[in-house]
Amino acid sequence: MSRKKKPYYPINQLCKVIDCEHKTAPYIELSEYLVVRTNNVRNGILVLDDIKYTTKEGFIEWTQRAVPEYGDVLFTREAPAGETCLVPSGLKICLGQRMVLLRPNKDIINSHFLSFYLTSKECRREIYQYVIGSTVTRINIDDILQIKIFCPSIAEQEKIASFLGAVDRRLTQLRCKQELLQTYKRGVMQKIFSQEIRFKQDDGEFFPNWQETTLGKVANFSKGKGLPKEDLVESGNLKCIRYAELYTLYDEVIDKVFSSTNVEPGNLILSLENDVIIPASGESAIEIAKAACVKISGVALGGDLNIIKSSINGEFLAYYLNHYRKKDIARVAQGNTVVHLYSSQLAQIEIEIPSQEEQKKIVNFLTMINQKIKAVSQQIDHTEQFKKGLLQKMFV
Repeated sequence: MSRKKKPYYPINQLCKVIDCEHKTAPYIELSEYLVVRTNNVRNGILVLDDIKYTTKEGFIEWTQRAVPEYGDVLFTREAPAGETCLVPSGLKICLGQRMVLLRPNKDIINSHFLSFYLTSKECRREIYQYVIGSTVTRINIDDILQIKIFCPSIAEQEKIASFLGAVDRRLTQLRCKQELLQTYKRGVMQKIFSQEIRFKQDDGEFFPNWQETTLGKVANFSKGKGLPKEDLVESGNLKCIRYAELYTLYDEVIDKVFSSTNVEPGNLILSLENDVIIPASGESAIEIAKAACVKISGVALGGDLNIIKSSINGEFLAYYLNHYRKKDIARVAQGNTVVHLYSSQLAQIEIEIPSQEEQKKIVNFLTMINQKIKAVSQQIDHTEQFKKGLLQKMFV
């Protein structure tokens, strides 16, 4: 069906469009009043990971223009522009700067349908023609009013919204399951590494006591070698890991490497299986305390990577340092704007090490949990792709 034959209307004919510019009210550590900013709206979802809070007085100040209600739709004007999501029920929220509130006329457009349509590929193209800027994108309120919205009959909208809503409920269930597994993993690791939980030998007896030592007494340290970003190629001859990728691509165990280079191996430092790597520099002390075990030999390890070699099970050591000695590592890191972590500082870290057999049992147990988390993550990815496909087919 061609676009000309489909029922499209400017958004301001379907919704009340409220620009939520306002005076800034105070943030506080915690309260029942949430402040939603542009970074909290992503891919059709309200993200609460980095939410701010305000006082009751701040809430009243912030909501002078309008109190967001269930069924309203949020629209970001800047940083980034054009992100949208439905206001969920049960939350007291006010909107930060550069936010627009869309209040649908329920007689002509279904709130859930509108929210779904705004995330469709067709509507994204419509929105992006009004977006200006590159590093910081923004959209003017007058241009938002011009955005054309596909608006079939209410009955058809409700059927579409009901079908896509079922997919969204499945995504919500999967994300809750993922969060529960991640919470369980954090809790059980705390108990394992504090030795509140102990594994037993096959005969039912406890393993020997953990040995107290320092990392410097049981490990050797070295550094990776410079591998600038411009040396990365899509299908290079040599797999490689740069320090920044530890923050974005990898968890505690690296068994698949994503980047590659054509730099000669003789000019680089190559991994041995069981190496543990930790960034040598970063933006904050707690960020830099990120350990990962490289399970593959022959991977080029870039500069600004500390390399730890020991007879300790590398996976165990990565889990242990990441989750039980993270604050200790952060404490010895140095610097303000750029934080540095040297091998001499890592050598001071006090550790407790179980026997090799108990290390293996701990790693197997944590690997099982990680596999479950990974399986749920894959289900989430597949369901999101399915939803994108549905949106594209419905609104072409």
